[in-house]
Amino acid sequence: MESFNDKRTIMFSVEKEKREKAEEILITVYKSLEEKGYNPVNQIVGYILSGDPSYITSYNNSRNLIRNIERDELLEELLKSFIETKKLKV
Repeated sequence: MESFNDKRTIMFSVEKEKREKAEEILITVYKSLEEKGYNPVNQIVGYILSGDPSYITSYNNSRNLIRNIERDELLEELLKSFIETKKLKV
């Protein structure tokens, strides 16, 4: 266990925290949309493009959750995930 007298510096990354939060919310929203019979991709794209939260179901509090993250951050998360999945170089 580390003590307060330890001389090492602990790195804190807001970027990592934001990314994990966005990922969790997208997974929840995706599953909620799917459970309600919607096409999750179409609905999330509609929300990102328009900003209209009515594209997202209120089931499982998904509509409120997705509004906690800026749309550009959602888009960034989706793009990063695509790039990592395809193993593209940035």
